[in-house]
Amino acid sequence: MMKKVTRMVGKYEVGRTIGEGNFAKVKFAQNRETGESVAMKILAKSTILKHKMVDQIKREISIMKIVRHPNIVRLHEVHQGRLSENESRRYFQQLIDAVAHCHRKGVYHRDLKPENLLLDAFGNLKVSDFGLSALRQKGVGLLHTTCGTPNYVAPEVLGHQGYDGAAADVWSCGVILFVLMAGYLPFEEIDLPTLCRKYSCPFWFSPVAKALIDKILDPNPKTRIGIEGIKKHPWFRKSYEPVGHSEEEEVNLDDVHAVFDDIEDHYVAEQLENSEGGPLVMNAFEMIALSQGLNLSALFDRRQDYVKKQTRFVSRKPAKVIISAFEAVAESMNLKFHTHNYKTRLEGISENKAGQFAVVLEVYEVGPSLFMVDARKASGETLEYHEFYKNFCAQLENIIWKPPEGC
Repeated sequence: MMKKVTRMVGKYEVGRTIGEGNFAKVKFAQNRETGESVAMKILAKSTILKHKMVDQIKREISIMKIVRHPNIVRLHEVHQGRLSENESRRYFQQLIDAVAHCHRKGVYHRDLKPENLLLDAFGNLKVSDFGLSALRQKGVGLLHTTCGTPNYVAPEVLGHQGYDGAAADVWSCGVILFVLMAGYLPFEEIDLPTLCRKYSCPFWFSPVAKALIDKILDPNPKTRIGIEGIKKHPWFRKSYEPVGHSEEEEVNLDDVHAVFDDIEDHYVAEQLENSEGGPLVMNAFEMIALSQGLNLSALFDRRQDYVKKQTRFVSRKPAKVIISAFEAVAESMNLKFHTHNYKTRLEGISENKAGQFAVVLEVYEVGPSLFMVDARKASGETLEYHEFYKNFCAQLENIIWKPPEGC
C-alpha cells in the first residue's frame, strides 16, 4: 500500500485544491497545532516576478492584515438567484459594516461583487479578495487606476478624471444590494452613458428599499449617499445589530516587508541580468475601459478613432520590433525620438511653426504574442495629430495586425 505523502507549509498541513485562478491556487489546509481549517492561497515566486506583481501581492497581504474584521475573509462564493428583502438587508448590513471598517482603516476595496462574498457556517457574510484594493496615502486625494469588475464599477471610475475610493465602493454595494433583491443586474450595458441613465427597480422592491438604492446608485459621486447616511436610513436600521469587534489590535507588517524585500531584490537582480524588462501588461478590464465599453472594434479599425486625441492599433510583431519600426519611421519623417521602457516620444515642429509637436507611443502586452500600441498627442494641434497619425500608420502597415475577414 502506497504511503500517503503529507505536505507541510510551516504549521499547516496542505490538502486538496479548492480553487484556482490565473496566478494562484487556493488549497484546503489545517493548522496541526490547533486543528483549525483554513484556505491557503499559493503563488509561485516566478509567477510574481514574471508578471511584475510584487507590489500588488505585497499590498494585498498587508491590507488583509490591516482590515481584520468578523465580516472580512479571503475566500469567496457566488450568490445565485434573488433573496427576500429581509435576507438581503441582513447581508447588506454586514457588507456595509465590513466596508465601513475598511474605509476607517484607509482601505478601499475597489472590487466589491457577489463573487467576492462568502457565507460561513453560521450564515454570516464575509468579504474577500483585496487584490485590487488601495491604501489611502497622505497628500493623495483622488484615485486614478481604472479597475474592478465592469458590472459593479462606479461610473466615475470609467470617467478617467479621478475618483473617491469610498464613493466608488458605495456604488458597488448598491449594485450588490440590487442583485441580491432582484436576481439580476440593474444595468444591461457597461459603459459610462448607460451607468448615468436611470434604471428601473422590480415591482417587489418596497418603496423604502427603492429609495435607498436610488440614493446609492446616484451617478454623481458628490451627491451619492455615503456609509454614514446608509447606516442612518430607515430601511437599513431595521433589525440592525452592529457586529462587535476590537479595533485596538496593533498590526505588524515586518514579516510582509521581509518576504517581499527579498523577492524585490531577486527581481532587481533579474532585471539587471536581462538589461530591460518587457512591456506593461494590460488586463481585460483596462482594454474594455479604453475601448468604449465592450466594443473592441476600434482596436482593429483605426478610422473609428480619428476624432479623438488618443488612438491605438494592434500588432503581432515582437515588442522590440514594434519599437524599432517607430524609430525608423520617425527618422524618415525627421522627428526626434526617445525610447524608454517600451514608450517612445516623438517630437517635431508644428506645421504652422507655432510651437512643438509631440506624440507618445506606448506598447502594451494584451495576450500571447499580441501587443497594443496606444498613441496620444502630447502637444500640438489635434487635427495636425490625426494627419500625422494617418501618415505614420501608413508607414507601419507591415507591423499593424488586422483580423481575418469574417472575424
